[in-house]
Amino acid sequence: MKTLKRVLRPERLRQVPGQFSWVDQALVQRHLIDRMEPRAAALYLFLLTVADAQGLSYYGAATLAQRLRLSADELAAARAQLVALDLIACETPLVQVLALPGAPAAPQASSDRAVSPVAPPAARQTAGPLSLADLLAQLEQRRARL
Repeated sequence: MKTLKRVLRPERLRQVPGQFSWVDQALVQRHLIDRMEPRAAALYLFLLTVADAQGLSYYGAATLAQRLRLSADELAAARAQLVALDLIACETPLVQVLALPGAPAAPQASSDRAVSPVAPPAARQTAGPLSLADLLAQLEQRRARL
């Protein structure tokens, strides 16, 4: 028997917030989340949550490590992984959460370098949004199978 898809709590239906902190489904559809360690996923979620409309955050390493309960080395590794995946850019003390690779960039008044889009892999269809807990659980299950 197929489950009927319906809104369970209409009074809690998500809206695009006034601040910039929406998690793009392409993170799952393009399998970027599959390539992240759980600590990197936690850091990414935190940065998405605290970033301004341009994706900028000024949280220092000590504060991030404390808030995420990571050692300095764990935080550095998580940050390096997000940089390698082209999800964030870092220039101390600034971190910018970037548009996902392959997504069209927001128009800019001026740019000193050209942006070349990356063709995204074929996206899988999803039944709907997943919670971060579900995403992290899926990631752990995949890593356990390797």
